[in-house]
Order: sequence, then C-alpha cells, then structure tokens
Amino acid sequence: MGKITEILNAAQKRAKEMNLPYEGALLPNEAYEIQQAAPGTKLVDVRTRAELDWVGHIPDAVEIEWATYPGMKLNPYFIAQLEQQVDKEALVLFICRSGGRSHNAAIAATEAGYVESYNVLEGFEGDKDANKHRNVLGGWRARELPWEQS
Repeated sequence: MGKITEILNAAQKRAKEMNLPYEGALLPNEAYEIQQAAPGTKLVDVRTRAELDWVGHIPDAVEIEWATYPGMKLNPYFIAQLEQQVDKEALVLFICRSGGRSHNAAIAATEAGYVESYNVLEGFEGDKDANKHRNVLGGWRARELPWEQS
C-alpha cells in the first residue's frame, strides 16, 4: 500500500470516528503530502480575502471565500465558484483558519457531488494557545508548511 493510500485511509477512519459527513479529515502535513504526491489534488482555501491578504496564503491553493469580511456573510456563490474551478472528480482538500469553515465547505461540496472531499483539521493558523494566540498549536503555518505573506 502506498503512502498516499495510507494517509487517505487514516483520514477516512478519522472522519468515521468523528462522525463527519464527508470523505475524510487530514492533518496539515498529510494534506501537504497528498497535494505534492497526487496530481490533480486541489487545496481549496475558504478563508476571507482579508485573511489571505493580511495573514498569508498557500501557494497554488484555489481561493474561494466561504464567508465574506466584514460581517462573515455566507458566500451564496460558493458552490458555483467551486464548480468553475475544481472538477467534481478531483480529490479536494478544504482549509480555513482553524478547521470550522472548511468543515462546512466540505459538507456543502459533498452534498454538491464532490465525493472526495476532505477537511484539513487545525487549518492554516491552528487553535488558540493559553495566551489566545494562534500559529503555535497546530495548523499549516506552525507546522512550517509552504505559505507566503502578501
């Protein structure tokens, strides 16, 4: 069994254990490994334009806001934009700040026919630490995966 298959199997098992309604739940380093090794995989960053501009973004990620800033109003065109940019047959990995919006995006994508939808747990910035700071406990940045500042 190949490394990618092992990672996807673990992510699927994790999703079942967490009772998640989509294909799987990945840790950031697993998502990065799959993105590098499986051609056609799409990493979809669902954070706001403000977050992408001010906090940083992931090279080669598809950027589609789940909600807009300010006000965090849901993007009514999310699925339409996803369908324009990502094939339904693709392996799709959703990421946001800490895993909440990407969880909802993975549910919506699954319901829209994206059967290979995965959520990236911890997200880009991870959970808050004791001082209420992110980028320390988990997340894409804290795990030192590739990202860029605007």
